[in-house]
Amino acid sequence: MAARDTVMKKPRDTRGALRRMLSYLGPWKYVILGVAVLSLCSNLLNLWGPSLAGSAIREAAAGPGKVNFDSVLYYARLMLLCYLGSALLGFGISIVMTVVSKRVARGMRQDVFHKLMKLPVGYFDRHQAGDIISRVSYDIDVISTCMATDIVQILSSVITVVGSLIMMVSISLPLSVVTLVTVPVAVLYTVHMRRKTQPRYARRSRSYGVMNGFVEEMLSGQKTILAYAYENRVDQRFGDINQEAADAFSDAEHYGVTLGPTMTAINNLCLSLIGLLGGILFLNGSIDLGRISSFVLYSRKFAGPINAIAEVFNELFSALAAAERVFSLLDEAEETADLPDARLLTRIRGDVSLEHVSFGYDAKSSVLHDLNLEAPAGKLIAIVGPTGAGKTTIINLLMRFYDPDTGVIRIDGQEIRTAVRSSVRGAYAMVLQDTWVFHGTIFENIAYGKENATIEEVVAAAKAARIHPFIMRLPKGYDTMISEDGGNISKGQKQLLTIARAMLYDAPMLILDEATSNVDTATEREIQKAMRELMKDKTCFVIAHRLSTIENADQILVLRNGDVAEQGTHRSLMEKRGFYYQLYAAQFE
Repeated sequence: MAARDTVMKKPRDTRGALRRMLSYLGPWKYVILGVAVLSLCSNLLNLWGPSLAGSAIREAAAGPGKVNFDSVLYYARLMLLCYLGSALLGFGISIVMTVVSKRVARGMRQDVFHKLMKLPVGYFDRHQAGDIISRVSYDIDVISTCMATDIVQILSSVITVVGSLIMMVSISLPLSVVTLVTVPVAVLYTVHMRRKTQPRYARRSRSYGVMNGFVEEMLSGQKTILAYAYENRVDQRFGDINQEAADAFSDAEHYGVTLGPTMTAINNLCLSLIGLLGGILFLNGSIDLGRISSFVLYSRKFAGPINAIAEVFNELFSALAAAERVFSLLDEAEETADLPDARLLTRIRGDVSLEHVSFGYDAKSSVLHDLNLEAPAGKLIAIVGPTGAGKTTIINLLMRFYDPDTGVIRIDGQEIRTAVRSSVRGAYAMVLQDTWVFHGTIFENIAYGKENATIEEVVAAAKAARIHPFIMRLPKGYDTMISEDGGNISKGQKQLLTIARAMLYDAPMLILDEATSNVDTATEREIQKAMRELMKDKTCFVIAHRLSTIENADQILVLRNGDVAEQGTHRSLMEKRGFYYQLYAAQFE
């Protein structure tokens, strides 16, 4: 599947991508203007050099006894100063553009990350994390490098080409005509190569995204890979993906590297024609040796930037391919905006109702069908059913990660689509089966959901979650650092930390998705007691696979293939001896 994803595609909007790339230079327009002035000065000094060289050669070629060595040395010193000044200005320009490109990359990354925070959950369901990371890191680095070097290179090349052409025409019009004959060939070849290379650079960027996604996925599942002795097959799979990325890189570079040598060959042909015609003109007395020398130097300066522009276009094609990936992310549809008259949910009691709710993650299939549910304030609602029945989908709808296709969801009688989305989500505290902790102290992880939480509040939550004794055994207690993704603590301890986090978060409703699945039975009982106490006066939705944990639920919703198969208390459902009874009995067989 990874290989299929990297099939070569044509660029979608090259001009639009270029315009948007350049728009990031807007805040630096005066700096760019200054760079343009410095570049002009640098190139004028550089263009003066060949004229001085020609003058020095003319003086040296005056003949025995007629050579004025003082004049030769004067022109040589002046030429040295010109080239040294040009180099110093070029060095300063490079430093300035490096700083500008760094700031542009920072701004672009900030925009991308800001966008990621606004994208719906569905975007992350459809895209690999590694591919997203590749856009934030590799692709923006390619764009930044282009802006740091290529813009200055293009500007400098244009000045040099125009200046060299003017000087060549002033020296000899016939020789200039010979030089210009090769220009259309170079331009046509560059345009042809652009059409060939840009789709290949786009394919290269996509293949790197696929490879990064695979690596990120395999690293996160390393223990599972080792447990199933899957290393060889993973290595083989990575080899295939890596080969695809290498082929994409090689395919792009194959065409890219031919551009420079071909342009060099065209320019060498031009130089040969200049030498031939220049010799004829010299023999006819139409031009002297100094002017021929100056013309040859100017012709090299004229041809050099054309070579450089060809290389720059090569890099620019790569940057444009990367830019299209970045801007395609920036153009992704954000979560539906709140309605203009959306209201904040305040003083939430916790009455929740789902009325005739149907939903599917795509238009071809439906996960929930005409679901109805009443959850009175302060009640514990358990949601059970086999895998794929739609349990987690209900949670996604309650949190407005998705909106139902049909039907309505209400909190305290208000349809949640008419409420401010952030206030809907802020009404719930969540503990999921897939725990998430971040690199930081234990205190910071527990206090994540409550700004300005005190140590006393954090300790109280940790005690309620039965993790305080474990924390106190650590060398730095609550100041102990947790490594990335909690690699230095057990999975059960991570789950207890997230439970403590939810307990500290002052929300009127709770969502628990198999929240005690990673703790032992004895700890689970203690946590259930503590959570039951803390869940008083809160509406709670619990997804449970171990049905013994929800026997005291006020209401149990039994899902089957997206439909409500049964609904009631544990006792009433057991007496019915229906689907719930079968699920419960199956766990104790």
